[in-house]
Amino acid sequence: MKKLFISILAVLALVGCDNKRGTFLETVQSQNDHKTTVSKLIKLIKDENLTYFETIDHQANARKVGMDLKPESVVVFGNPRMGTVLMNCNPSMGLELPLKILVSTNYEGITTLTYTNPEYWSLKHNIKDKNCLNILIKAKGALKELSQKAAQK
Repeated sequence: MKKLFISILAVLALVGCDNKRGTFLETVQSQNDHKTTVSKLIKLIKDENLTYFETIDHQANARKVGMDLKPESVVVFGNPRMGTVLMNCNPSMGLELPLKILVSTNYEGITTLTYTNPEYWSLKHNIKDKNCLNILIKAKGALKELSQKAAQK
């Protein structure tokens, strides 16, 4: 019985590794290289009158400690008016804000943009206020649009 239980757990763990359903991360493949994708994303953020805070260059930070890492950057930005409303719904939303999009390049040279689907935050932070839920829906659309536009040639 114990072996059967362990076998079932192992199978479930392996099946879950490739399962994309239920994931809270959204990924868009870029048609551009890493540097171009990051530059386009920052320009789009500024063009949309969002607040651009910074870009964290994980590859550069890895080099500083003598390690290698493929290009990987986190672009940090937001809309303080919307963010403040969300944090008033639940202060724990401050863990998610400002918004972030990860731009990474894999070993095959494919660059992607990845972000957390804001609808997940309604579950994680127990957001039930209709105004805040509408903001999360708008944030989802904005993240998707920014990622898709930054990914285009």
